Order: sequence, then structure tokens, then C-alpha cells
Amino acid sequence: MTKRRRQIGWAFVAPFGILFALVFIVPITYAAYLSLFQDQMVGGRSFVGLDNYSKLFVDPQFWDGVTRVVWFTLIQVPIMLVLALLLALAMDSMRLRGMRFMRVAIFLPYAVPAIVSTLMWGFMLGVRYGLFGSINGWLGTDLDPFRPSTTLIAIGIMVTWAFTGYNMLIFDSVLKAVPHELYEAAAIDGAGEFRVIRAIKLPALRGSLVITIIFSIIGTFQIFNEPQILPSMVANSGITTYYTPNLYAFNLAFTGSQQGYAAALALVMAAFTIAIAYVVQIRGMRNALDQ
Repeated sequence: MTKRRRQIGWAFVAPFGILFALVFIVPITYAAYLSLFQDQMVGGRSFVGLDNYSKLFVDPQFWDGVTRVVWFTLIQVPIMLVLALLLALAMDSMRLRGMRFMRVAIFLPYAVPAIVSTLMWGFMLGVRYGLFGSINGWLGTDLDPFRPSTTLIAIGIMVTWAFTGYNMLIFDSVLKAVPHELYEAAAIDGAGEFRVIRAIKLPALRGSLVITIIFSIIGTFQIFNEPQILPSMVANSGITTYYTPNLYAFNLAFTGSQQGYAAALALVMAAFTIAIAYVVQIRGMRNALDQ
């Protein structure tokens, strides 16, 4: 009977295991294989061992993209999560009218495809044929959100608009799971709204905050659509072929025909992202246990 149960268990696990191997293990293995080779115009593909990795770590274009993404993460992620947290607390207060409509309206940008979102914001913020172009024409100003010095800020606004609702929904779901007995006990003790937030709601959100931080870090390290599409819509944006690591890997593989180097870059960025996410998770769990 035990053997039969074990076979039934493997039968249930098998579809996931096969799919996991096909979409995760096999691509990573193939990327690792490609990273050991270099394509040359003369001689074709040749084995170079770890040369692609050693070359990558001294590549100034790679580090320029990594530095930009790290700064973007350090600034954009806290702003987005604080905004999502405030919105979730406002929704949970039950003092706002039309909460169902507001919840859907705030979450709706997440349902918009990234390409469509980028095109929409590009038309709205662009000065060539967008809203800011019309404002400059009316007021005689020279406002341009897509100057090289402010392009990353504009991308941050786009990403924040798209993902704040998603994180807000996670926080809102966690707050709805808090037992009402805690609120009743706090009301009997005479606790005010801010005291309830500090003593009950914020501790309840600690685990979900760790999850949203990890998801947000992974998402920001994978920025691709915005820097890929915007150069064709706006002029002098300062977006280069190596503006982000993902964009750099794409251009190396499909424009520069350097699949091996691009594979090495992708694997290094994957390891870097996993390491940061792991540190955040361990630190968040440790803080939760200390509390």
C-alpha cells in the first residue's frame, strides 16, 4: 500500500517536474553551456572556458548598467512599497467611499501589458508628440522628462504606476486576514488608529513586506521593456545599448551575435539577483523571529 501511495505521489508530481525541467533546468543548463563558447567571424564557435566571465567582470559597460539598476532599485522600490502600504492602510480603514472601485482602479495598471504601458507613457511624457510637447507649446517652456539626467526618473514613475496596485493588493489581503478580536481588544484598551497601525497592522504585514521586497528587487533587475522601446519614441533620452544588464544581454545576443558572452552575463545577473533576494529573505525572517 505504501509503495502504491508513493507511485501515486510521483504521478501527481511528475507533470510539474517535467514542466520545471523544460522551462527552468534545461534553459539554464544550455545557457551555462553557451557561456563557455565564443562566436567568431572566422573559425565559428570556439571553446573559451571561463574567458567570457573574466571579460565580463572588467567590462565597464556591464558595470555601468548594474550600477544604474542598483541605484534604481534602492530609490524606486522603497517609494513604491511605501505608497502601496499607505494605500492598503487607507483601504483597510473602511473610511473611504467607493473602496471597491478604488481597489480595482489602483490595481488596473498592473493588468496593462508592459509594452502598452511604455507606449502610453512615452506618448504622454514625450515632447515630440506628447503631453509635454503640448505644454511646452502653450507655455513656451522646455520641459522634457526624457532628458538623459531624468530618463531614469521617468522610468521609475512608469514602474511605480504599474506595480503599486499589485503590492497594495498583497498588503490589503494580509490586513483582511487579521483577526477582528485584536481590533476589538485594542478598542477596549482605548488605542487610537495610529496605535492600532503600529501595534497590530504593521507587525502583521512584516512577512508580506519581505515577499514584496524580494519580488520588487527581482522585477527591477529585469527592467527591459522601457529602455528598449523608449529610444524609438523620444530623442536624446540617454538610453544606450547597455542601459540595463537585460538590455545589454539582448543586444549582445541578437545584435552583436555574441550569444556566449550574453549567456555569461545573464547567468551572473541571475546569481546576483538570487543572492540579494536570499539576503533580504534571511534578514527579514531574522527580524520577524526577533520580534
